[in-house]
Amino acid sequence: MKKTSTRLADGRELIYYDLRDDTVRDAADRRPLGRTVTTSEIRRDPLLGDAVAIASHRQGRTYHPPADECPLCPSEGDRLSEIPDSSYDVVVFENRFPSLAGDSGRCEVVCFTSDHNASFADLDEEQARLVLEAWTDRTSELSHLPAVEQVFCFENRGAEIGVTLQHPHGQIYAYPFTTPRTALMLRSAAAHKEMTGGENLFDAVVRRELAGERVVLEGEHWVAFVPYAAHWPYEVHLYPKRRVPDLLALDEAARTEFPKVYLELLRRFDRIFGEGEPPTPYIAAWHQAPFGALEEFDGVVREDFALHLELFTIRRTSGKLKFLAGSESGMNVFINDVPPERAAERLREVASS
Repeated sequence: MKKTSTRLADGRELIYYDLRDDTVRDAADRRPLGRTVTTSEIRRDPLLGDAVAIASHRQGRTYHPPADECPLCPSEGDRLSEIPDSSYDVVVFENRFPSLAGDSGRCEVVCFTSDHNASFADLDEEQARLVLEAWTDRTSELSHLPAVEQVFCFENRGAEIGVTLQHPHGQIYAYPFTTPRTALMLRSAAAHKEMTGGENLFDAVVRRELAGERVVLEGEHWVAFVPYAAHWPYEVHLYPKRRVPDLLALDEAARTEFPKVYLELLRRFDRIFGEGEPPTPYIAAWHQAPFGALEEFDGVVREDFALHLELFTIRRTSGKLKFLAGSESGMNVFINDVPPERAAERLREVASS
């Protein structure tokens, strides 16, 4: 992998990740852009104790442009985009309309391929491995920023999810705090560790799922399963079998196997609802241990956390979406219409031949 860092016309950082070591990236951003102005602010909810990012400048972000005006495609002739070069393998750049900026953190965009009409599932294993390396590199770099406590790599896919740019891409959020979801996991891990005299909660969960009926696919180094209390109609958690706290700690064997396992999982998601259905909308979210101090989580250290990817769709059946209505949105109590055991069975049924 070759990494080349440059700057866009408004000062934002852009990084090329290339498969070939002899690739030269010297194209300049020819757009007449002024400096990006953001108004990101983190506010704490005094009742719930969580954080809300107030980012009014995002109202003006690019919204469903036609394909020939896609800002994530390479620049070509007089059509100038966020990527100055005429081609790329994988590219990462600072978001022009970030939810988090400055002392409030940082937001980046990850373009998985220059092919506008592809999806992550269309990548070959070499390209998917390059994306993994980009996620890992950005996690490392962002973790050293003074304002950053947790790094979150994710992909939103599909208009139903709220995606406004159809080009295959994901995002990275670098938060200045430990996110509420992660804090809940750490508290559960602390309680389980104390109750059991030192057992790791994540290890216990993976061990139970490996022995059960909800495993979707399993490799030598990774296992994917529908969790016992899945919140979403089709939800899969992907864990490395050797517990590590973050992407940086994956060994070479796990990195090598990941593309094959993950691509197969994504391709099964596209087959859940049968032939002729539109691509399955989904969210793919990496859960990594925070880089800040964990004193508030009694007895838990970073190494107790288990890196894992959560993949889920909001489509519950053909042509129908799972909406977060009163119970889910009002009280955060999910109601799942698809039994996790049936979801796992379906995801095994649609395995590649």
